[in-house]
Amino acid sequence: MTKVLVLYYSLHGNTRQLARHIGRGIEQVDSCEAVLRTVADISTLTTMAATSQSITTSQPATVSDPIVTHDDLKQCAAIAMGSPVRFGNMAAPLKHFLDSTSGEWLSGTLIDKPACVFTSSSSLHGGQETTLQSMMLPLLHHGMLIVGIPYSEPLLHTTHHGGTPYGASHVNNGTNKQLHPDEIALAQAIGRRLATTACKLNG
Repeated sequence: MTKVLVLYYSLHGNTRQLARHIGRGIEQVDSCEAVLRTVADISTLTTMAATSQSITTSQPATVSDPIVTHDDLKQCAAIAMGSPVRFGNMAAPLKHFLDSTSGEWLSGTLIDKPACVFTSSSSLHGGQETTLQSMMLPLLHHGMLIVGIPYSEPLLHTTHHGGTPYGASHVNNGTNKQLHPDEIALAQAIGRRLATTACKLNG
């Protein structure tokens, strides 16, 4: 079984919705399993010497996925990573976790594994593309192979909602809190592409 890690931070649930649909796309590929994980909120980490149990129980009640561990990085064949837009950048909790992965960088744990990124924002031009690119940078430093959404996906040409060649995305302007069908289709498409790439590389 090829395990694909879907790692995300979500405050209001929008990025989590994308993660779920990327996971569904991953599992449309034979012998692939989506492993959904989140990261601890930064306030938890800075206000207590937290054990893994206290981090988990301090998450919002809507979070149902386990907190990511460094072993998850070692065991996965690929990573889909997502964050809401924060001033054109990834959210601090996700960056905090990535900053703790120097051990994996030194050992080359993630080299040659494929990865994709995804995001959500409250406006169409709210910094989605720069946020997606900000998440790519540490993945490139880890030696990962970035997978985007090619324009062979017809919806990429026509959508007026989320979805970019850099990765899946969602626009929540206050009225469309649920993912649009275009956003769902593109999220599942990048999940399938990531999983298919991982299988090919694992040969």
